[in-house]
Amino acid sequence: MLSYSVKRLLMLVPVLLGMTIIVFAIIHAIPGNPALTILGTKATPEAIHNLNQSLGLDQPLYVQYFTYLKNILSGHLGTSIQDNTSIASEIWPHLAATIELSFVAMVIAVVVGINAGIISAWKQNSVFDYAAMIIALIGVSMPIFWLGLLEQWAFSVKLNWLPSIGRTDIITTVQPITNLYLIDTLLEGQFAQFWMVVRHLILPAIALATIPTAIIARMTRSSMLEVLKSDYIRTAKAKGEHMFWIVYKYALKNAFIPILTVIGLQTGLLLGGAILTETIFGWPGIGLYVYNAIQYRDYPVIQSGILVISFIFVMVNFITDLLYGLFDPRIKYR
Repeated sequence: MLSYSVKRLLMLVPVLLGMTIIVFAIIHAIPGNPALTILGTKATPEAIHNLNQSLGLDQPLYVQYFTYLKNILSGHLGTSIQDNTSIASEIWPHLAATIELSFVAMVIAVVVGINAGIISAWKQNSVFDYAAMIIALIGVSMPIFWLGLLEQWAFSVKLNWLPSIGRTDIITTVQPITNLYLIDTLLEGQFAQFWMVVRHLILPAIALATIPTAIIARMTRSSMLEVLKSDYIRTAKAKGEHMFWIVYKYALKNAFIPILTVIGLQTGLLLGGAILTETIFGWPGIGLYVYNAIQYRDYPVIQSGILVISFIFVMVNFITDLLYGLFDPRIKYR
């Protein structure tokens, strides 16, 4: 297990290195000049040249890339062109916001998706089965931006039940050091603030969970239908085992490998930054952070943000790969 983990970690190095090259090349192919964006259209060519020189943008691309790579290896993500602040100090609060939103969305997706898929397979060709699969198909097909706007219109504008934007109320003074408001307020016993954070989380989390829920439900149903036809399931039924225990204790464990794969992929995608959801709900996550940087041609922020997203995605897949052995003892790591 240990040797396998070390090999997999070493294999991640060229993947991340290749990602830095691809991201660097794509970003520098984007039309526009950061200096012109900062100084405005009325800036003189001399002022633009001086700013490009101070930012190092007048250097050849390969020099800029190796400087960027050197900074990453030394633990320095660079400095924002837009506001001249350290990216490392800015990126964590945005990443924490995305982690919080993605965690809640993934809990909803796993709980609802797995149970809907199990019941659909258990009650195959029933009214629930047809209804659940139709809803799952709609969930996969529904644009997130449309669902988000619909939620805001219904629950914020018309019913005034939930806030439509932001992570906390504007007047709040709660600023936990780690910026994981949901956990911090709960651990500190600040239940009024905790409820405030939950209210802000509900709409974006539901919007973000829609597609993963539908995908997990469809995969769970497919895997469970295959397992429920196995001989040991028929044997358990013949022995008089209750169907609930047969499904959840025996069948689910053997059907869980493809479900786990889907959960891992969807978790990586969510943690990578749900740009549409964060933009619609004004959620200050890493997706919105990178999106704003693209508008200002802030190359260091874009590169660092995408690198962090790529690293998270790769690590989630790595952890998912290691979890296979816990659910299927037949899998051996060498």
